[in-house]
Amino acid sequence: MFTPVYLDWNATAPLDPGVREAMIPWLGDRFGNASSRHEYGRQARAAVDEARAQVARAVGAHATEVVFTSGGSEANNLFIKGAAALMRPARIAISAIEHPCVREPARQLRRTGWELAEIGVDAAGRLDAASWRAELEQRPALVSVMLANNETGVIQNVAALAREATAAGAWVHTDAVQALGKIEVDFRKLGVHALTVSAHKIGGPLGAGALIMDKRLELAPLIAGGGQERGLRSGTENVAAIVGFGAACAIALDRRAAEARRIEVLRDRVQAALAASGARIFSADAPRLPNTLFFAAAGIDGETLVARLDRAGFACASGSACSSAHPEPSRTLLAMGVEPAVARSAVRLSLGYGTTDADVERFVVAFATVLSELKKLPAMAA
Repeated sequence: MFTPVYLDWNATAPLDPGVREAMIPWLGDRFGNASSRHEYGRQARAAVDEARAQVARAVGAHATEVVFTSGGSEANNLFIKGAAALMRPARIAISAIEHPCVREPARQLRRTGWELAEIGVDAAGRLDAASWRAELEQRPALVSVMLANNETGVIQNVAALAREATAAGAWVHTDAVQALGKIEVDFRKLGVHALTVSAHKIGGPLGAGALIMDKRLELAPLIAGGGQERGLRSGTENVAAIVGFGAACAIALDRRAAEARRIEVLRDRVQAALAASGARIFSADAPRLPNTLFFAAAGIDGETLVARLDRAGFACASGSACSSAHPEPSRTLLAMGVEPAVARSAVRLSLGYGTTDADVERFVVAFATVLSELKKLPAMAA
């Protein structure tokens, strides 16, 4: 029996050895509070400042534009709720395929008088152009469109959308959590006012993220207290996690281009095998992250397929990891017009820097075996 193969990198990545090495001192002898004025505190502050610069370099921003948070969910909430709190109730527009940590705070704004528009996507998962143009005519105050989808991997043309939305008077945000480390993420080139990233998707620790924000953007903090992070995120800094985030950004930036090419070859090899077996590949003709593959095997329930693959030694997902406790059809696929029965069959494979040729070959063989077994069990079908 071989070691289980991890094919769920979009859910989280294992801690990179280089990141672990950078964090270890801050889990032991180095323990200062970064707000303290003595030597221990100064060392902690210097470590946080260095990590802030590393995160900024990874996204083409200035260090002063980086606000550390506990992760992507907090950063997304900080933009949406923080911006709305300093505005009169107006209109917020998001795509119909946003992660729940964008969709839910946007929906909560309706309780305070805000209007919410969820912009549709086409059959490939790209933002619908006609719906987008119609929405801009409504002059939304806030706009949030994710850079890359966590399920399909589809990449939106955020730079063009940001130009148009800014011209219409909106503050523009993009959730770039899945994009970081896989494709170029450049705050300046994207032209957004705020951008969200997270550590654990790129080999950093859980519990660390950041909102990259234009200094002209005013936000009300979600957490009040001692005024850390420019008053936008009070609370003693988690120095070890922040140091790990910085190290992960430096490592990801260094290896991104080469790894993207290598992983895309592996992804396409799996995709060809799945397509040959009759599986439906979602968003195959749209620009996608190089590591992501979302598919459905006709007549086979996605949860069942994931469970059987797990027993065979392969970790994958039936959809967004953050929604895995709720076995409902993928919201992303439903927004794309996919039939609910087919959406329930969806399985996501996501590869990473630890994925090898041997892993891919083993998966292709195992998938064929599992699929054959399931097709012989009508009671297990969707």
